[in-house]
Amino acid sequence: MPVSNRSTPGEPILEAEALCLAFGAVQTLKSVSLEVRPGEIHAVIGPNGAGKSSLLNCFSGFYRPQSGSIRLKGRDISGVSPHQRAGLGIARTFQGIQTYPSLTARENILTGFHLRMATGPLAALLWWGACRREEEEFAARAEEIIEFLELEEQRHTPLGDMSYGMRKRVDLGRAMALDASVLIMDEPMAGMSNEEKEDLARFILDIRDGKGIPIILVEHDMEVVMSISDRVTVIDFGQVIACGSPDEVRAHPAVIDAYLGGSA
Repeated sequence: MPVSNRSTPGEPILEAEALCLAFGAVQTLKSVSLEVRPGEIHAVIGPNGAGKSSLLNCFSGFYRPQSGSIRLKGRDISGVSPHQRAGLGIARTFQGIQTYPSLTARENILTGFHLRMATGPLAALLWWGACRREEEEFAARAEEIIEFLELEEQRHTPLGDMSYGMRKRVDLGRAMALDASVLIMDEPMAGMSNEEKEDLARFILDIRDGKGIPIILVEHDMEVVMSISDRVTVIDFGQVIACGSPDEVRAHPAVIDAYLGGSA
């Protein structure tokens, strides 16, 4: 498994401050604060139902917390819609694969550029001038993503005919097409074989190191988390109980009791 243990100074790219989220009488997040710094992989772990995906949904704009704030590069985006947040550079992959089975790998990745399109339907119909240049630019950038993710042999293969691990890789490529300021990944390793996990872990590190994109990662595979993360935040019952380097978190008594167990 690839390994990452780096110091990541700098002003936060994405911040949550004192987020409180409730559904009726159920308090899902209780004053949760978290920051993602430039050039880091920040993992969020915790038991099932701890509030991890709810936190990601708050970052993405799908949930609106009752109190607290979210900032992207210092700008308060608490009231910004999900599609506007995507346009600002918050890219996300989900637990389930959100791709189009009938489209090829290349076509699925191209759909990720739709928020970057500046020309309108008429120009697209005529396919000339700025529209043609824009389409050619997106096609070239899609090829760069295909090469980066080693999808050359699958570029013209429909997603429905590809393996699960390859489809997850295409899903990641579509997120990369957003020109992300930060990439949010919700359980990207779920359902993968060990070999597929190794490949995806390598690509996650390459995205951070080669593309300079910070990543917030929710993942249950502790070997992956402890190997590639720069910092880890642990949530239990909607509250942050620990935050630090993988080694610090692994040795934290509250984390051992709540999540990792006596064998940690």
